Amino acid sequence: MSSDFVDVKVALCRWADLQVACRAIVQQVQEAGIEFDAAGGMTMGADSLAVGIAAETDGQWFSVRKEPKKRGTKQQIEGTPLGPGHRVLLLEDATTTGGSTEKAYEVIRDTGAEVVAVATVIDRGDTARRRFEALGLPYFPAVTYTDLGIEPVVPPG
Repeated sequence: MSSDFVDVKVALCRWADLQVACRAIVQQVQEAGIEFDAAGGMTMGADSLAVGIAAETDGQWFSVRKEPKKRGTKQQIEGTPLGPGHRVLLLEDATTTGGSTEKAYEVIRDTGAEVVAVATVIDRGDTARRRFEALGLPYFPAVTYTDLGIEPVVPPG
């Protein structure tokens, strides 16, 4: 386990900084020839990125709740309604194992939408890449633990 902590939410709380991160992600994904029309992921980690990338691409954003809402609409996905025909870029601010992102992937897949790639601002280890490759998903970290000169997070076990 790494003792290094990077608070991406604080690092990206200024619009100019968020724009830099969103543009870096969009550039990586577009250079790989991947097209998407909606971006989002598990709330809170993906929320600011989803809105920033939607603004950058004139696309749509969404946010996935851990559990469906208990009242009102009882939805698990807020923002743009997802379904067949949607091509989704799945986002996270900082990725360690990719477990919560995979949960969001399952919720999105159940709508009939297609997850076309996963992107993160910071990848804190090697576990997430292997997880997403096993799902057949291209993975785009803007920054890795090696870029930051920190030790990778190694899950217990």
